[in-house]
Amino acid sequence: MAAGGARSRFAVVGGGIAGVTCAEKLAMEFPSEDILLVTASPVIKAVTNFKQVSKTLEEFDVEEQPSSLLEKRYPNIQVIQSGVKQLKSEEHKILTEDGKEYMYEKLCLCAGAKPKLILEGNPYVLGIRDTDSAQAFQKNLAQAERIVVVGNGGIALELVYEIEGCEVIWAIKDKAIGNTFFDAGAAEFLIPKLTAEKRETAIACKRTKYTMEGKEKKERPVAAPDELGSALGPDWHEGLRLKGTKEFSHKVHIEILCEVKQIFLQQEFLQLKRTSLTFPKEEKNVAADDVLWPIYVELTNGKIYGCNFIVSATGVVPNVKPFIDGNNFALGEDGGLKVDEHMHTSIADIYAAGDICTASWEPSPVWHQMRLWTQARQMGWYAAKCMAADTLGESIELDFCFELFAHVTKFFNYKVVVLGKYNAQGLGLNHELMLRCTKGQEYVKVVMQNGRMMGAVLIGETDLEETFENLILNRMDLSAYGEDLLNPNIDIEDYFD
Repeated sequence: MAAGGARSRFAVVGGGIAGVTCAEKLAMEFPSEDILLVTASPVIKAVTNFKQVSKTLEEFDVEEQPSSLLEKRYPNIQVIQSGVKQLKSEEHKILTEDGKEYMYEKLCLCAGAKPKLILEGNPYVLGIRDTDSAQAFQKNLAQAERIVVVGNGGIALELVYEIEGCEVIWAIKDKAIGNTFFDAGAAEFLIPKLTAEKRETAIACKRTKYTMEGKEKKERPVAAPDELGSALGPDWHEGLRLKGTKEFSHKVHIEILCEVKQIFLQQEFLQLKRTSLTFPKEEKNVAADDVLWPIYVELTNGKIYGCNFIVSATGVVPNVKPFIDGNNFALGEDGGLKVDEHMHTSIADIYAAGDICTASWEPSPVWHQMRLWTQARQMGWYAAKCMAADTLGESIELDFCFELFAHVTKFFNYKVVVLGKYNAQGLGLNHELMLRCTKGQEYVKVVMQNGRMMGAVLIGETDLEETFENLILNRMDLSAYGEDLLNPNIDIEDYFD
């Protein structure tokens, strides 16, 4: 391709789920057009084993593949392996790090998000968001006796559960664990799993195995450590040996309602002449720690703990930096590129999808944006449809997947389904909760407002997801059923077939 500005009708930036899905859909819609996919990483993230579980719930595996596989599957996709240096939206032109220029007619930005690190550039502070950082984490854990985990989303939750043989101090800013996905009740249901000594055998995992190759697979390209990898899919910790140096299995101490105030390296800490604490044990008061640690964390509750390293799992920030210089993008409050209901940004001919964007249309009362791989896939696919419709001068309706927030995942070996406003997001005080819980087996929570179901959390094999999905979508008045809605002796499905 000549450096003098190759031209293509459609270009997509980003090799994660949103970008790859968008490029694939465009390649199918326009088999005779060349689709450019610009990505900084040598591997792309592909969706495999896709299964539509219900109207809005979907399950799939996320697989890292060399980009050559994508080009084999879609001969009209051309992958450019390079980061984007600059976007010149006026000229419809992308400049890549390797000094080339590419002209586009329509562009979709799917560059994802990067981990919000509590401290940049400290070797003892690791951000976890993708498979490469998970590998680095595993190497460090092998020598670790104590780590501090900061953050309360899905990755922090899984991490703390999977780690064995290492003391874990888990600092969360909320009252309860897993706040992104659950309420305090669900957290209580899951906590016994954290302290259980003997791990049950893992249920065979149907989704991705992020196998970390040994020496036998040398030829597989690996992204350099400072490159942005794509986000982890479900089950990213499968196949990682998350074990520290100690012989016990779980040792987790949770510090609630606090954040990191300061971080000290060993030298700085010694100069402070302050006291750090040993790992809290139930029986006696926490003593001063006489071990010297490489790094120390002071929490906003005044406690100081030393550890081998800190894992920063505090969410992500949209990766907009390479694109906003010299371009007048409207940004959302969370720093993402604002998109309307056709995934247009505020700049003509530029669309965005996945973690980089902020949905700025008036959402359905039971949908909200969350930076998850399911939404990345849906947005990438829908953005491609919008680009196609605009190109062909057709009109397009907002896709049905944006009618209801729906996500299925796994925590602590339980199947977890979250639907609608499952944490009463944005409902204020005008709502009520109904619960059903069988210890160690299932946890069912329903969010009701004015007699209508607005959301639900289902943990375990409840088989209620399709029924509840229908009840939320149909906005049916359920006042008449009262508490019977969750009565296990009444087959709720019979009511609403």
